[in-house]
Amino acid sequence: MERGVVASLPRGEVAPRDGSIPSVGLAETPFGIYLHIPFCTVRCGYCDFNTYTATELRGVTRQSFVDDLLAEIGFAERVLAANGSPLRPAATVFIGGGTPTLLPEGDISRVLDAVRTSFGIADGAEVTIEANPDTVTRESLRAFAEAGVTRVSVGMQSAVPRVLSILDRTHEPAAVGTAIAWAKQAGLQTSVDLIYGTPGETLDEWRTSLSAAIALETDHISAYSLIVEEGTALERRIRRGDLDPIDDDTHADMYEMADALLAEAGFDWYEVSNWSRGADARSRHNLSYWQGTDWWGFGPGAHSHLNGVRWWNVKHPAAYAERISAGES
Repeated sequence: MERGVVASLPRGEVAPRDGSIPSVGLAETPFGIYLHIPFCTVRCGYCDFNTYTATELRGVTRQSFVDDLLAEIGFAERVLAANGSPLRPAATVFIGGGTPTLLPEGDISRVLDAVRTSFGIADGAEVTIEANPDTVTRESLRAFAEAGVTRVSVGMQSAVPRVLSILDRTHEPAAVGTAIAWAKQAGLQTSVDLIYGTPGETLDEWRTSLSAAIALETDHISAYSLIVEEGTALERRIRRGDLDPIDDDTHADMYEMADALLAEAGFDWYEVSNWSRGADARSRHNLSYWQGTDWWGFGPGAHSHLNGVRWWNVKHPAAYAERISAGES
């Protein structure tokens, strides 16, 4: 089995904290773009990501957010041009969240068109969108493909209803297979995310989820050990004694099970939590993070790393909108 990438944080200095964009240019490395779509219908109990439900947006609408995102993309183009940096088309684009597929297909198309206009998207680029299985249709996936998306990463997490319930996931297990089938029909590469170590999850239940993921015949599988983050609903349930966390030995057993079953099914391990069917199915965008190359992140809370300099946007969509209107991040 192939053993590949060791992840590390990129080296460099943190940019000024006054909201200004540093004087940066592109290094001679692959260039990627990350687009953060922070919307979620509900907040999963384990989630500590920069996401917001409708009641938390403080007046920000999806339409106004997309307008701000387009403005930031244009702003970035002007910053690089002013610094004399030759623009290079993006080798990878990753649309993450949140739940990006809550945006209408036309808005995803508009955002990708803005990236093409300001930076370009290289021939053969990897363009990934994250999706919950209950937020896509056959038609929406076809529209994403027509807009330039090449790969969809579906949040499966588990194939066991009881485990999904503990995680506060809203989809039915069967919806994952349907979404993957539609994605393949649209010509998209496919990946699924799994989570192991949910409180109360057994080794047999984890085996069920792995077997179900393998049966989907996807190009890529990610399997993440659940980290119980302070302040999440899941952490509060554990602290109250409502749920018992999985011990470290069981976590390790689950990881070893994943590695063994995925290898047996023809997947190559190439990063701590990631397996692919050959090198061409690896997540090129995530590889760029782990290898410390250049990327520009757009949207609330998005991080960027260009030529040894790191900076990040303010987190809340309302604060982000104010900064964008002022020409800041």
